[in-house]
Amino acid sequence: MTYLLALDQGTSSSRSIIFDADGAIVAMAQQEITQIYPHPGWVEHDPLEIWRTQLATARAVLLKAGISALQVRAVGITNQRETTVVWNRATGQPIYNAIVWQDRRAEPSCVALRERGLAPTIRQKTGLLVDAYFSGTKLQWILDHVPGARAQAANGELAFGTVDSWLMWQLTGGAVHATDVSNAARTMLFNVHSNTWDAELMQALDIPPNMMPRVLPSAAHFGEVLPALLGHALPIGGVAGDQQSALFGQACFSAGMAKNTYGTGCFMLMHTGQNFQTSTNGLITTSAAQASVTPEFALEGSVFVGGAVVQWLRDGLGAIRSSAEVQALAETVPDSGGVMLVPAFTGLGAPYWNPEARGTITGLTRGSTTAHIARAALESIAFQSAALLQAMARDAQQAGAAAVTELRVDGGACINDLLMQFQADLLGIAVVRPVVTETTALGAAYLAGLSCGLYPSTEALSHLWKAERRFEPRISATQAQEKMQRWEHAVRQATAL
Repeated sequence: MTYLLALDQGTSSSRSIIFDADGAIVAMAQQEITQIYPHPGWVEHDPLEIWRTQLATARAVLLKAGISALQVRAVGITNQRETTVVWNRATGQPIYNAIVWQDRRAEPSCVALRERGLAPTIRQKTGLLVDAYFSGTKLQWILDHVPGARAQAANGELAFGTVDSWLMWQLTGGAVHATDVSNAARTMLFNVHSNTWDAELMQALDIPPNMMPRVLPSAAHFGEVLPALLGHALPIGGVAGDQQSALFGQACFSAGMAKNTYGTGCFMLMHTGQNFQTSTNGLITTSAAQASVTPEFALEGSVFVGGAVVQWLRDGLGAIRSSAEVQALAETVPDSGGVMLVPAFTGLGAPYWNPEARGTITGLTRGSTTAHIARAALESIAFQSAALLQAMARDAQQAGAAAVTELRVDGGACINDLLMQFQADLLGIAVVRPVVTETTALGAAYLAGLSCGLYPSTEALSHLWKAERRFEPRISATQAQEKMQRWEHAVRQATAL
């Protein structure tokens, strides 16, 4: 048998998964990583812990699968995006903790960029809104605040990378300083039209070009894992940021195909092919994972609070003892009884972009119970995702592009049948859950398999993708529209506080 090893470095844990050539999971190993909160709004990770846990899970999963590295054809890497690491090229030691994608400390830099009138230029070149979410201003903060960092950077002593770059540096013993287009596209420093670092944007943020990694397609020969680490030299053949990797793992290779990941938040991406489409409906444009040098794009929208609303029911309200109980509780009532819950605990993301919004529960009566609130909480995940897909549909219509005909789903909450059925009802299209829901890691494995010749084409990968269940709409378009109107009314109340 031929196997692929996917390294999946996420925000809360490092995981390694072995897939067979048919894309089935053989074994999985996982270790949590420490969340560091030095100040309100700041989030950091220890880069050395990221590396240690990722290597440990890679070794553990080979043992668990009962195979040796000799049987692994290639390695794929997928990672939490935007998280920023700067290290010394000579020692391989980080000069500061990794600044995580959720971190908001660079907002003053973003304000300055907007005041300088650079937002339209950044949007046109990168597809991104000016926001502290992305890596560029995080890197600028490290250079400005770590003593001696600017001088070291000017002398060519420092390397910058997102988590994929950091792992590749360690895996290859410092031989490889590289990234892929999907990760580079999240830095606010990368021109997604030419797939090159942009001199004007680098200058605007005062970033020395010598710090930047080499950028390759997502399926490429990045380098070789040192034989001493896993017992054999292995080619690194696939790299992609987690959400683009999930889009690839869902076999969404052509324009109009879309996926939604139901995690702590929700991330929806719609492939737009080679068409760089600027959203007028609150979405961002990003590079898709690319199997060749030809640029490919996707529209992306994020929901800040998805599955996290279930954690709030458990930890905040005490309505359930474990997250697994939520479906059973919600199913004790036929509907939410008019209760609407808008989980704007940290504001609202796409397509609303309202940081001042706060969570609200509306429509309460004397007959309302915790079951109605639980059902409204679950439904809020679907309502927010439906608002995203409707924004994508409007963008596609304006561009004369293909409409989405089905939504492929993954992530922890997609196992909830009640939620998936309600999602299909709201959208009026099929919601499709695949056999393998670990699509983030699967995407990295597929990319690695393509680059090493295990798979001849993306068409071959499309045939490997299998649906486990299709949820078809059970209500009329008029009923769905009425529900969405009630949701939008509740959102207006949450934003009027």
